[in-house]
Amino acid sequence: MSNYHVEPAAKPGALTKEAIKSLRKEQVEGLSRRQLMRVALGTGIGLWLLEVGAGTIGFIWPNLAGGFGAPIQIGALEDVKTANSTLPIDEGFPAYYAEARAFVILVDPAQQRFLPGEDQTGDGTALNVRALYQRCPHLGCKPNPCERNFWLECPCHGSRYDRLGIKADGAAYGPAPRSMDRFSITVDDKGVLTVNTGKITLGPLPVALGQPGLIPPRTPTGCI
Repeated sequence: MSNYHVEPAAKPGALTKEAIKSLRKEQVEGLSRRQLMRVALGTGIGLWLLEVGAGTIGFIWPNLAGGFGAPIQIGALEDVKTANSTLPIDEGFPAYYAEARAFVILVDPAQQRFLPGEDQTGDGTALNVRALYQRCPHLGCKPNPCERNFWLECPCHGSRYDRLGIKADGAAYGPAPRSMDRFSITVDDKGVLTVNTGKITLGPLPVALGQPGLIPPRTPTGCI
């Protein structure tokens, strides 16, 4: 009787020691687990660096281009009046400048000019002009000046500020935690105003209606 056994060709057989050794010496096709982890980690770091680079460029680009984030020249008071001829600018009504994202307001309407000087705090009293950041300190909506009462009113959640951006204290005047933020400003010897949109000072705490520091509304009702 023969010692040979015939097995079907499709039946798998165990690998010999020699076959296993030869497989170890050959490069395995595809990615190993270690290689996959390295590729995934490298891809993640690459994407993170790309986002950081894009964010940095986006942050400094306005300064390079002379847009928001850089000093922006507005002009003298007469220029502001001419550009906003339908508004009572000479009475202290806010004028909006989209490029600077700022409201420009005459502090004391009795003095019909901007006074030369520099104010890094953004208060602007000494220069007779204030530039307010258009964003509401609550959630970033844009307050609108109301010609009826000369106040700034946020249409999103009802925060109300006097014409110089001081927040009225109390639940009835909205949830903003502080007054509107201010830009650093300079006025040259010719009375030309420049707003430095790269330097913002946080607005002061709210002031109760009837207390010094808050200009009362011209009418009991507003625009919202």
